[in-house]
Amino acid sequence: MSPWGQILAGTVLLGILACGEEPVPADPPVCEAPAKPEVRGQVQCGPTQDFTPINFYLGEFADVAQEKEDAVALIDGRCTGTLIQALAGPVVVTAGHCVGVGDRSLVLFNFEDAPDGDELMAEGTVIEQSLEPDYALIKLDTLPAVTPLLLTTQASAKLAIVQHPRGHPKVIAEGRYLDSCNQLIYYTDLDTLVGSSGAGVLNRQGHLVGVHTDGDCEENGRGHNWGWTAASIVEASEYLQSADLAER
Repeated sequence: MSPWGQILAGTVLLGILACGEEPVPADPPVCEAPAKPEVRGQVQCGPTQDFTPINFYLGEFADVAQEKEDAVALIDGRCTGTLIQALAGPVVVTAGHCVGVGDRSLVLFNFEDAPDGDELMAEGTVIEQSLEPDYALIKLDTLPAVTPLLLTTQASAKLAIVQHPRGHPKVIAEGRYLDSCNQLIYYTDLDTLVGSSGAGVLNRQGHLVGVHTDGDCEENGRGHNWGWTAASIVEASEYLQSADLAER
């Protein structure tokens, strides 16, 4: 091949490579020391916000989403929480940076598009709050007619978060499990926004494996979100007991 032919062939090859699909970003490094909790993570994971209103969701978690979503509530109009089962009695778990001990919180269930039930407003008192791990427990004055979720130690390859981003009606997003270490659980391509703080991280069976607190996702698909594991919360809590947590 002549020198000009070699140059032309190289140019064509570069053009083919340039027009091909962009490489998928490598998984971000995880398992660093826990960051100081703060309300941020206002950018979704990837170029689009992949939220689906809970009552229109037909994704991978559809077989458990409608059964479990009733336990998810809007906390004081600014965070998300989940009613969980406990031997001492059901409580709402949320992020510790959302409330303070002794606070009286308004907890709104069934705040949804095309709701499948009446909105249920409950009041409760914050009985525990911590920033490391970043969690709080709210004991309700009156329990709503919803089924509490179970706590688990077992993550799955795909995870889901039912949440109230920016205080909007309830949606679900799903993504990929990355790792769990240092009492934290990491996930990627799983959208959250301010207002999603405190939402339960659910495994494929619909059990709560963690509580979402923070993230650094980017629109280019890089970055990740994270929360504190259910195990770390049970270990720190005086109210929750080891028997409240199981491999399931």
